[in-house]
Order: sequence, then structure tokens, then C-alpha cells
Amino acid sequence: MTAIALRNLSISYGETLVVENLDLDVAEGECFGLVGESGSGKSTVLRGITGLAPDWSGSIELFGTPRGKRIDRSFAALCQMVFQDPYGSLHPRQTVDATLSEPLAIHGIRGADRLVPEMMEACGLAQHFRFRLPHQLSGGQRQRVAIARALMLKPKILLLDEPTSALDVSVQAEILNLLKRLRREQNLTYILVTHDLAVVSFLCDRLGVMRQGRVVEVADVAALKSNTMQHPYSRELVEKSANRIPA
Repeated sequence: MTAIALRNLSISYGETLVVENLDLDVAEGECFGLVGESGSGKSTVLRGITGLAPDWSGSIELFGTPRGKRIDRSFAALCQMVFQDPYGSLHPRQTVDATLSEPLAIHGIRGADRLVPEMMEACGLAQHFRFRLPHQLSGGQRQRVAIARALMLKPKILLLDEPTSALDVSVQAEILNLLKRLRREQNLTYILVTHDLAVVSFLCDRLGVMRQGRVVEVADVAALKSNTMQHPYSRELVEKSANRIPA
């Protein structure tokens, strides 16, 4: 089943057209990577799907249901986003407990005393972190909190915007392994935006290469690993990262 279907999607910021006539399908349970240089429109695609970039035209469907211009509760329960900067995305004066309890309170879901510890455990957070503030956590711990928060409503889709780029290399590996495990255990669908083709090689099934607001190529990750991408721009990106992509 198709989890995400984008048709003729164009997204603007004011007079600037950032994404133009984009078509994309992501299957249920798939991890799809979006790659390309800065300014190519990758993160804007995610922002369009979530409603954070409201000036869009075309069609956005999640599991066959079109989404409107507003963010509603049913959409939030289905699709959540994890941002690049785990410190900036967490309220500095909210404890981990308050951060994870808030989505439940907004959606009228009871049982926070049970659900919060369960999600902390699922995301590799020890229980003694529950009442700490973001500044008392490491970068990796903060990103685990951000992932846990995104999963509190049991969404089917996670949009991942450079989720490891602000972390140390050793911590990146831990978060990538966590995302891989959570996807398998919870049958999640991911769109992953990243500059790092090694991350795509590790986590994704397919990738789309974006340039100047358009997808110029969609390929299986096997083509990335074997250096058989077809578009010249795709091959240029692979060549720049060739020594980092595992075979």
C-alpha cells in the first residue's frame, strides 16, 4: 500500500518557488531518502507534508486520504516529524516527562504514567532521565527524547529532517540503529532528508535525488551502493561521497 503520495506538488516561500511539480510515492513500511545539495528543496518537502509550509499546490495523500491546508489532530496522530536540532526542538523549561506527556494531553489520551516510561524504554532512555530538562541531557539523549515525543501518538509515518547531522559520529550510529529498530518493530514509514549518502545506504530502501526543487532520479539503494546511478547529478553526488558509502 502507498503510504505517501505526492502529485504535482509545488511549494513556495513568498515569491520564491522552492519545490516544483514534484511527484513521489513512498510505500508503507519503506524508508525513502531525499538527498541533494543545500537549497534543493528536500526539507521543504517535509515541511509541506506536515503543514509547516502552507503555501503549496498539488496533492498530498497519506494512506489514500488527501490532506488539507490545516494541521488537524487526525493528521498529527498519523504523521510526525523529527527535526535536525534536538536542543532547538525541545522546550528548554519542560522536563522529559512533560514533553512526552503533552501530545497525550492534547489528544485526550490517558495513561501517561504508563505510556511515558514505555516509550522512554523503547527509545533507549533510562527512567532516571524522566524529570530532567533538555540542558541536562546529551545531544544523543535529546534526540531520543525528540523521537520518543514523535512516537507518543503511535503514528504510522515519521518525517526525519537530518536527524543525526548535529550529533557526534559515535552517537549518530546509535540513533541510526534506534531508527532502524523502531521502524521494524512498529512498522513505520520514513522519509529521511540528509546530505549523508552513507546514512541513506544504511537506513533506506530507495532514494530520490533533488536538484533545484525537482526530483531528477529515483533509484533503489543498491544503485547507490554499486555506483550505478543514472543521472549525471546523482553520479556527481555519489562521486563526492564514494569513500564513505559501504558496499
